[in-house]
Amino acid sequence: MKVYTKSGDRGTTSLVGGERVAKSDTRVEAYGTVDELTAFTALLADKLSGDDRLAECVAELRRIESQLMTVAALLAVGKGGEDKIAPLSADAALPLEEAIDRMQEQLPAITKFTIPGGDERMSLCHVCRTVCRRAERAALRADAEHGTDAGVLVYLNRLSDYFYVLGRTVTAKLGVEEILWIP
Repeated sequence: MKVYTKSGDRGTTSLVGGERVAKSDTRVEAYGTVDELTAFTALLADKLSGDDRLAECVAELRRIESQLMTVAALLAVGKGGEDKIAPLSADAALPLEEAIDRMQEQLPAITKFTIPGGDERMSLCHVCRTVCRRAERAALRADAEHGTDAGVLVYLNRLSDYFYVLGRTVTAKLGVEEILWIP
């Protein structure tokens, strides 16, 4: 099978179910941004790999990568594809919440905003967080126009929180000083 089909050369693509839409369609923007987030999540996992202090984080990120593929597929559903992708379970965000709670128990409380920096791995957590927020906004626009699986919106919202707390956790585990915003 060839990677290129030439069917998108004029600015259209197919959604799950076969519906052809413009590549500027809000659903394409949403699943494309989730695809970008998946790539950054993989890069983050790769950067954290090999450090025993971060092994649990890497395992979680690998699970998240797989879940993001499902999120992207659900955002790519068009007419005729409604039954082709299983919806996210009602508790899909629960492992994220559990991981956030577990990490926060190990972290000191803060009263100021944190600023990315101090170590590229921690900064990459914040890249993932900000791309996730963008994906969430794109998914909300797609949902407003076309509707989407409700679990997608919850999952993306919780995931950005996860990346924030992961950044703080990576900072703590690596012994890097956390940079706080002091206006």
